[in-house]
Amino acid sequence: MKKKRILVVYIPLIAILVVIIAGFSYSKQSVQKSISFDGEKTQAPILDTWNRIMAKSANKDEINVIVDKKEVKYVNKRAYMSGNMNLMIPLDIVIETFNCAANVYGGEKIVIEKGSSIVALYLNTKKMIFNDNEYSLDDKPVTKDGTIFVPANIFAKCFAYDYNWNSKSNTASFTGKKGTKSYLPKRYSYLDKKRAVPAKNQGNYGTCWAFATLTAIETSLMPEEQYDFSENNLARSNDMSGEIQDGGDYIMSMAYLMAWKGPVLEQDDPYGTQEKTTGLKAKKHIQEAQILPEKDYDQIKEMVYKYGGVESSMYMSLNNSKSKSVYYNESEYAYCYKGKKKPNHDVVIIGWDDNYSKELFNDQSIPGDGAFICMNSWGEDFGYKGTFYVSYYDDRIGTSNVCYTGIENTDNYDNIYQSDICGWTGSMGFEGSSTVYFANVYNPSENGKLQAVGFYAVTPGVKYEVFVDSKFEGENSLSERTHTAASGTLKNKGYYTIKLDKPYSVKQGQKFSVTVKITSGKDKKIFKLIPVEMNGSDDSYNVDLTDGEGYFSSTGNRWQSSEKHDCNICLKAYTDKK
Repeated sequence: MKKKRILVVYIPLIAILVVIIAGFSYSKQSVQKSISFDGEKTQAPILDTWNRIMAKSANKDEINVIVDKKEVKYVNKRAYMSGNMNLMIPLDIVIETFNCAANVYGGEKIVIEKGSSIVALYLNTKKMIFNDNEYSLDDKPVTKDGTIFVPANIFAKCFAYDYNWNSKSNTASFTGKKGTKSYLPKRYSYLDKKRAVPAKNQGNYGTCWAFATLTAIETSLMPEEQYDFSENNLARSNDMSGEIQDGGDYIMSMAYLMAWKGPVLEQDDPYGTQEKTTGLKAKKHIQEAQILPEKDYDQIKEMVYKYGGVESSMYMSLNNSKSKSVYYNESEYAYCYKGKKKPNHDVVIIGWDDNYSKELFNDQSIPGDGAFICMNSWGEDFGYKGTFYVSYYDDRIGTSNVCYTGIENTDNYDNIYQSDICGWTGSMGFEGSSTVYFANVYNPSENGKLQAVGFYAVTPGVKYEVFVDSKFEGENSLSERTHTAASGTLKNKGYYTIKLDKPYSVKQGQKFSVTVKITSGKDKKIFKLIPVEMNGSDDSYNVDLTDGEGYFSSTGNRWQSSEKHDCNICLKAYTDKK
């Protein structure tokens, strides 16, 4: 009997050694791992020991994750292997990596959606609800240092991915099976998902733009965080010389937000307050806002699905919740404008319904079904709890759109250095040149570490390179670019915060510079690639040209002063204290 036991124990051990020598590679495609061997129960503990050994080995180095042949870029924490040899991935990479929606409800329920598939996980609980059926998990979702990690094998089981682990390269690979590319459902609504915020009322002021901006941001934070931000502060704290009744747009909103002036809480600056409230600190830092292409409905839906409401302009023939219009079917909350009038109103797209019948609109000539679900700013008396349907065939909806895709806590960086308080009010460049360079020089108020920079992409698809000089000694030093601190491609227009490859030391009183090289994307006819802050022909902006030192160039060798051209470069620097 002894010999038999010895064989039972050592045969698996020999197999383990063979696998280690050969270089371990296998596939896992089930949510609940089944440990099943013929005969001896003693082999299960051996497999557990083997898994722990392999997990410890994998976690010694960074684990690479490849999804559909693209390497995953981490936001904060990296993936790790559990003691069961299950890959655990941070929730903050799931949305972009697997093209899905992911939200946390009540601090413990995690809902991941893709197409018609819905998975509900629960923190610190080994159970999963997949399309209304309950399954058990080997590893529960956990929180580590503020980051939620979920077991990655759910994507193999629930979202049709093949999964492979290769121990030689320490790489986990996911490959979507045929037919997994379509991930947007036919209908999606924040009302259904409990992500909608209560409808607000702008009253008689021309502040729909401010309401749309902050509603879009509030929905981006839902359902995890519920905020009521101050439209009054946004409308009165911008650096336009006009009045609150004059209206505004998302460019004004972006200037206010990217300068870290807001958003602030409604209770600290209530709507209707006649004076500008100063000294309030932002409750969130907005680090990215993407301006979407005109009438790109798929991308609008993608942003709503993944991030938050999309602020969009439309032509509104109604004046308030009590007025009537031939374009609006009040009984069905259905609106469709056909005409050439310019947009005059901002709303927030919070969902869509591809099957919403064309018969529900007053205009019987509409060629097809489908509508966006929009949140208005006329209170809950308008439409259904402040929302209404706008036909896909409306001539103005979706022509001007922005989504706030980078909303961070206020401890993300300690300092912001900037000279473009009015934001991106103009662009300049060199005719015939599809490549430009622009730079800002900063004089730090304290010692610190430069962690990131921020700038506007004035056209889609631009390629960028970032260079840092910690000891700026004059204009000529801008031409001495020996190391690329960051590079990449930006899909959409908008504002982006770019994290650098490493922290760069800056010293109080010692000027440093940031240089950005931009090359235009698909549209090579766009030559004005430099985002600048400048006054309009009517002096509508309160631009201060004394607060910055900016330069621009077509070659990166000969430089011109932006201030001598009556503008500031829109380029910010973010630092942390040492």
